Amino acid sequence: MEKTSRPQTDLSKYDNSWYRPGGWFKRFFWHLAGRVFINTYFPFPVAIKVTILRIFGAKIAANVMIKPKVNIKYPWFLTIEKNAWIGEEVWIDNLTHVTIGANSCLSQGAMLLTGNHDYKRPGFELRLAPIVLEAGVWIGAKSVVCPGVVCASHAVLAVGSIATKNLDAYSIYGGNPAQFIRNRDMTHEN
Repeated sequence: MEKTSRPQTDLSKYDNSWYRPGGWFKRFFWHLAGRVFINTYFPFPVAIKVTILRIFGAKIAANVMIKPKVNIKYPWFLTIEKNAWIGEEVWIDNLTHVTIGANSCLSQGAMLLTGNHDYKRPGFELRLAPIVLEAGVWIGAKSVVCPGVVCASHAVLAVGSIATKNLDAYSIYGGNPAQFIRNRDMTHEN
């Protein structure tokens, strides 16, 4: 077997001591409250969920829907604008800021991931970047939005797709990585 002199990952060098998402006390009590009231199938009224999230620093506008079993890492890094819907088993892994625009929808099992690791460095350092979903965005079931992505107004990410780059306004994307499929035509009236 040939020996390699190429650099190798060394997780013993991993150090995220610089990352301070909030004090120990705050994080501890959020994890308890989040598990009891938010990340559960127990049918707590949405008003209770919104109140708990606001107590922990989330900025949440009126008429927001939060379904059961939603996982929110740190509510103090979360803004949800009016009329937004958060579906069952959505995971908002917001190690930094996430903004969910008015009338946006995150379908079942969608994931918003604000953190990643630098695979080019042996210490696998943590990298963070915010996510912005502008007004009217729809993130399909089991889809993933990666760190730093902006989904412009009324963009759609199709079921099971992965957005690694920004999505243009009124456009539909799908696949892994997500590619432009077609424009979102919203001219049809009910």
